[in-house]
Amino acid sequence: MVDIARSAQVSTATVDRVLNRRPGVRDATVQRVLKAAGELDYLPGPALYAALTPPPLRLVFLLPAGTNRFIRMLGDMVGYSQEHWAPFNVQCRTVFIESFNPHELADALRSHGQRCDGIAMMALEHPAVREAVAALAARGLPVVTLISDLTNSKRAAFVGLDNRAAGRTAGYLIGRFIGARAAKVALIAGSLSYKAHEEREAGFLHVIDEMFPRLEVVGLREGQDDADKNHRQTRALLEQHPDMGGIYNIGGASDGVARALKEAGREQKVVFIGHGLTPDTRALLIDGSMDAVITQSPHTTLMNCVRIFTNLRDRREALSGVETTRSQVIFRENLP
Repeated sequence: MVDIARSAQVSTATVDRVLNRRPGVRDATVQRVLKAAGELDYLPGPALYAALTPPPLRLVFLLPAGTNRFIRMLGDMVGYSQEHWAPFNVQCRTVFIESFNPHELADALRSHGQRCDGIAMMALEHPAVREAVAALAARGLPVVTLISDLTNSKRAAFVGLDNRAAGRTAGYLIGRFIGARAAKVALIAGSLSYKAHEEREAGFLHVIDEMFPRLEVVGLREGQDDADKNHRQTRALLEQHPDMGGIYNIGGASDGVARALKEAGREQKVVFIGHGLTPDTRALLIDGSMDAVITQSPHTTLMNCVRIFTNLRDRREALSGVETTRSQVIFRENLP
């Protein structure tokens, strides 16, 4: 036991508690002691190791269903990246739920909260969602918001961009691309029920007002991250405003916007900025119908969520070792 304690850098009392399955030792410390015991051939066999290993943390990612390809890519990545989560002793799965429905999200939180150890979700601003998060927090089950946060809630942490800065970046790019001429610019959001979309709009409007007085913002339309709805919204904007100079798609389904621009023969004349580097936005950058994509690493986003949950499990600060979510601006010429 002295050798195990020395190797694991713990006390012999801690080794005694671990090997005799007594409580009061953090999961990470248990793993370290067991690893040292195995390396010293102290354990009689794999059966004891398996018996002493705590069950994996069961994590659920609640994401909106629909044609937002970045969100779909994020959800799919949860499933096929299990080998990345193995060192953290967690099991992750994705559940896609009805988009833009706060009551569906609240019901999903309550339902899945009965049979998991933590939930990550793309939050909708609504009292029903806030109440469901508070109920889970009261039971000790942590909820992490990703991409879009939830104001004044009991969530454990937020993983995502500074969305106001992202909106300012989009406004700055559109203003610089258009130049000194007078023109109209428009915004298309998924839904302002997402705090992220509301903050991006605010940042965009602020920088246009501050730096580009010759640009006129003609209002915001909601396309619910649906390609067909974005297509219809864009066609209506182009017909209503022949002098349209720029479009900022705050949410997903940028292919719908690009399709309308191409049909009108305006893809090389209207500056188009969007979010989320995916196979479809990559293709739009390459063919020139999209000018820039503001994105974040989906793998880093998921890894940060897993780190937060394991930090809470091991009684560390939630954000210990968690990377700041960084935005990238991707053009055709710097595609990774």
